[in-house]
Amino acid sequence: MRDGCSGGSAAHQCGKALPFRQAVFIALLARLRLGGISWRRSLSLLLNSMTVRQSLTALRSGRAVNGKSGRIGLQYLFVLLLSISFVAQLIPTRESFAQGQQRSGAHSSRLREPFTAADHLMVERAIGATCAERVRDPLASMPIDQMQGRPSLPVSNPDAVAGTRRAERLLLTTRKLVGDAIVELAKNYDLYSTPLNRSRVSSAIARVDAVKRVKPDVDARDNASVLLREPRIIEFGTIFLAGLRSDEAMISVLGHELTHIASGQNDSLRPLFRAIARRAAARTGLRIQGQRAEELACDLVGVTAAREFIKQTPSREPMPRRLARAFEHNCVDDDASDEDHLSPRNTIRTLFVLDVELAAEILNGGSGAFAVMPKRMAVSAIVLTPRTTAS
Repeated sequence: MRDGCSGGSAAHQCGKALPFRQAVFIALLARLRLGGISWRRSLSLLLNSMTVRQSLTALRSGRAVNGKSGRIGLQYLFVLLLSISFVAQLIPTRESFAQGQQRSGAHSSRLREPFTAADHLMVERAIGATCAERVRDPLASMPIDQMQGRPSLPVSNPDAVAGTRRAERLLLTTRKLVGDAIVELAKNYDLYSTPLNRSRVSSAIARVDAVKRVKPDVDARDNASVLLREPRIIEFGTIFLAGLRSDEAMISVLGHELTHIASGQNDSLRPLFRAIARRAAARTGLRIQGQRAEELACDLVGVTAAREFIKQTPSREPMPRRLARAFEHNCVDDDASDEDHLSPRNTIRTLFVLDVELAAEILNGGSGAFAVMPKRMAVSAIVLTPRTTAS
C-alpha cells in the first residue's frame, strides 16, 4: 500500500476507483469544440440516455427547451456537470475524513497498532509456556479448579499462615504498584488528559492507599473479596492463601482486589474498565461487558503490578518463570466461565492479547538488565516491606 493511502471505505482515494473520470470529460470537451454543429447532436444523444434529464428540463416549467435557447442550455448543463466532477474529487467522503481524524477516548495511537495473526500465535504459545512452567516451578500456584476440590483449611494451617504473612508483607508494596499501574493504564487509554479524569484517578489511588489489612477467612475458601462499605480490608480464603506460593502470584491477586477498591462504590474507574474491555473484545471476539469488564481490568492491573515488581526486585530465577507466576492459578483443566468472569484460560489469553509484549517476554526469557541478577546483588537488591498485623 502506498504512503498516505488507507484501506476500507477510503480505498478509492488511493487511485483504485475514482467516482468521476476527469480525463473523460476533458477529452469530450476537446472533441465538442472541434466538431461544429454536429457536437450539439452528439451531446443531445448523450443527454437523452441520462436518467437525470427529465429533472433538469423540468426546471423550465415542465417544457423541454429547443432552438438557440436549447443549445445554450445544453452548453450550460455540460459546464455544470464538468464543474461537479472537479468539486467531487476535492471533497473527501465522510468515511475517509473520519479515518484521518485523531480519535479520543479508548483509542490512543499506541493502542491502534494492528493485532496480527503472528500475534495470535504468540499469545497461544505463551499460554502453553506459562502453564508448562507451572509444572516445573517449585513455587507454582495451585490452579483454582484444584483449590475448589480441597477441604477447607483452618486459619492456623501452616500453609495458610505462610500465605497470610506473605500477603501482609507485600500489601504496602502492592498498593504503590497498583497506583502506578492505574495511572499508566489511564494514560495509555487516553483517560488521564482532563482535570475530571485525573481527579477520578487520584481519588481511586487514595482509596487504595487506605487499605490496611488482609484478613484470612475459612469460609471464603478459594476466593478473595472486598466489601466496598468497608474498603480497608481484603478478605482471603485460607485455601487461596495456601495456594499462592510466590510473591509474584500474591501481588497479582492483591492488585486485583485493590483495583475493586480503587473504583469504589461510585465506579470511578468504570470508563477505564470499559475501554479495556472494548479493546479486548475487539481482539478476541469474546463478550466482555458489565462485571466481566471490571474483573478483566482488575486482572490487568494485578498483572501489571506483578510485572513491575519483577523489574524492581532482580532475581537469579528465570524471567519467564517469575512472569508465569502471575497467571498460573488460571492454568485449569476445568475451564468454566460465568456471567461475571471469563473462564480462567480465556483470562490468560485476554491478558496476553492486551499486552503482547508480555507474551513475548514469557516466550523469549525477558529483556533488560533485571532479567538475571549477579550473585553479589542477591540479598541487597530485594527490598521487603514492613509487615502489618492481621486479626
